[in-house]
Amino acid sequence: MTQLTAQDEGLLRRAIELSVTAVEHGNHPFGALLADPDGAVVLTAENTFTTDRDVTGHAETNLVRAASRAGLLEDSAHLTLFTSCEPCAMCAGAMYWAGIGRLVFAMAETTLARMTGSHPENPTLALPSRTVLAAGQRNTVVDGPFLEDEAAVPHAGFWGSSA
Repeated sequence: MTQLTAQDEGLLRRAIELSVTAVEHGNHPFGALLADPDGAVVLTAENTFTTDRDVTGHAETNLVRAASRAGLLEDSAHLTLFTSCEPCAMCAGAMYWAGIGRLVFAMAETTLARMTGSHPENPTLALPSRTVLAAGQRNTVVDGPFLEDEAAVPHAGFWGSSA
């Protein structure tokens, strides 16, 4: 794991802001963005699980779908996916299939699991994104967790008595 650069920190905070926006839109508190090596934001996405009634409407999967439809994945190995929470196995898999070269996340899945408890809308998997991405044939850099306390704020009280 590398040190968090000032550029990465700003982009990670932007992903956390997207998680706040997701809640404002009636969804679960997760946000993600794609950035190029210069730190320019290429695309953003938030969780749409509730409003779309789609169990695959996670921020990272939504981001990968949108990037694919927009033709942004032709040279995706240079892109970095920043996300407010460590991607689940499904989202890490989508990121892998998209060929995105780097992942930076704020809150670890283990921290999220402690916050959500046994909430039926977030039955977390004990399968770290590093493990999922390391199982592939491509090299994907994974950095995180960073800024966990900040990333936890949108979750506070969201999951009921479990949080």
